[in-house]
Amino acid sequence: MIWPATWLAALAGLVLASIPGALLGALLGQVLDRRLALRSWGELYRRLGGTPALSGEELLFVALGRLAKADGRVQEQHIQQAREEMRRLELQADAQRAAIDAFARGKAGQDDLRRPLRRLRHQPDQARQLLQACVRMAQADRRLGGAEQRLLETWRDWLGVPRSELDGLLASSRRGAPAAAVRSAYEQALQLLGVDSQADASEIKRAYRRQLSRCHPDKLTGSGATPAQIRAATEKTRELHAAYALLRQRRR
Repeated sequence: MIWPATWLAALAGLVLASIPGALLGALLGQVLDRRLALRSWGELYRRLGGTPALSGEELLFVALGRLAKADGRVQEQHIQQAREEMRRLELQADAQRAAIDAFARGKAGQDDLRRPLRRLRHQPDQARQLLQACVRMAQADRRLGGAEQRLLETWRDWLGVPRSELDGLLASSRRGAPAAAVRSAYEQALQLLGVDSQADASEIKRAYRRQLSRCHPDKLTGSGATPAQIRAATEKTRELHAAYALLRQRRR
């Protein structure tokens, strides 16, 4: 992770007062980075009113957030799919928080994705991987809405991916999606609550309450937590509610 204010303050301190100044500047910059939740140069640029180019995982999760919100309401299946993409990419805690922030930005729909997606024309493998992830998100709720279809078609064009490839991805996703999606969501719910498939109703309920007590955002109130940490706790709480509801439904 890059702490931009830390680097800038350390450099300024080095210029003004050599090594002691650099150390003091780095300390003050780190405080500023943590207070403002600055985790990248792009985040700093946004705070200063700029609009840096999206790339990599940030671009992916902004696109996924846009798709999840495309038909009006983000479903729990969309949130679960976003988590699945994080697991697929093996993101660590800091990268997961950045992905959650990017997903939220995507839902807001304020980023122009044309230029960053068109840049991937020169990286066809990454373009296809991003489109595959977008198809998985679009069909996470087992239906493909008109707005989602239009976004996928537009992004396919910007990415330079042949129409036949998108058609193939959609057809493949439709063919075994329902059973696989239900099974995957059920297994994810068990994993999230920390129980196995043999756990009885009382064990599941205890696990749910225990996990909920650990991460509820109300516990962060007045603790000096950053907005990003509160959003992450809120997201985790929402996932726990959804996981418990799914297990109750499956177990009747």
